[in-house]
Amino acid sequence: MRRPLSKCGMEPGGGDASLTLHGLQNRSHGKIKLRKRKSTLYFNTQEKSARRRGVFLPVVLLVHMVLLYQNPYKHHGNCSHYNCSFLLSFGRFKVYEQWTLVQFNFLKFNVLQNWGTFYGSHPWHWYFSQGFPVILGTHLPFFIHGCYLAPKRYRILLVTVLWTLLVYSMLSHKEFRFIYPVLPFCMVFCGYSLTHLKTWKKPALSFLFLSNLFLALYTGLVHQRGTLDVMSHIQKVCYNNPNKSSASIFIMMPCHSTPYYSHVHCPLPMRFLQCPPDLTGKSHYLDEADVFYLNPLNWLHREFHDDASLPTHLITFSILEEEISAFLISSNYKRTAVFFHTHLPEGRIGSHIYVYERKLKGKFNMKMKF
Repeated sequence: MRRPLSKCGMEPGGGDASLTLHGLQNRSHGKIKLRKRKSTLYFNTQEKSARRRGVFLPVVLLVHMVLLYQNPYKHHGNCSHYNCSFLLSFGRFKVYEQWTLVQFNFLKFNVLQNWGTFYGSHPWHWYFSQGFPVILGTHLPFFIHGCYLAPKRYRILLVTVLWTLLVYSMLSHKEFRFIYPVLPFCMVFCGYSLTHLKTWKKPALSFLFLSNLFLALYTGLVHQRGTLDVMSHIQKVCYNNPNKSSASIFIMMPCHSTPYYSHVHCPLPMRFLQCPPDLTGKSHYLDEADVFYLNPLNWLHREFHDDASLPTHLITFSILEEEISAFLISSNYKRTAVFFHTHLPEGRIGSHIYVYERKLKGKFNMKMKF
């Protein structure tokens, strides 16, 4: 028999929740051993949590404002939005052992300290001139038309869209994904546009369907699919190897180019080039990936100075093969798989992904340095 839930959707007594929070509290006093390249570093988990506190995106606040515009009790049953927010804040206090305001952390990291620019920066108008038109695609003219036709009561949706674009435009680091949450609001105005197209309604619908179908098929099945295909190949390498600890993978790509254990589902030793942001304020800071691409051949010879430290498999974009060919030959690596990635290679991204395997007379290396 199911136990009744309290007004906020939690079980009475909160036994499981209190145990979870108590466990998190105990973990904050411990030490976690992290392996990074050749050295062993120790970080207090409380210091790590201070660096990884969540950010509160402004669009989330705006969406809640829209949903609670008429009745703040409507969308949370018998528990008010304000009471649930207080419980959430108290939960953060129990975890971090101090009051944490995620809105301020977002402001501090992205605006005051401007650390987001480490991953790239764009001009202030980028969302209006490129980002927003790109994510709308062929819906853009219908969105503009719908803005003139929609009733006044839906202006709050338009204000939400514009406010989100303006807030994110203040940040130097910009990405398409940051403004994806405004798309449902935009579709409301597109719908008003289509309903008022009488003789042109069917041609407009056909145009939207065909244009989006082609883009969806190409971007979903063809464009940049190599990083997924190569991880499926690595999964087979793991399952086909009776001794899983004998194989090891090193991904020589721009950091986070491929999925990781979420796609491999196998305890296979893997490593990729790191690109953490500099939180110490050092001048002329370069992450591991940047140092690697300055001179890949020298970096490989320094990092893998003996045969025992060499991984059994290397993964890289095709654009890098010629530059590191001397290392591949001297270390007995042979190309064993090729995967198509994109028709539009640029910078460090190649058109194909190559997998190299180290061919030895004896057994594979047992360990790889992390």
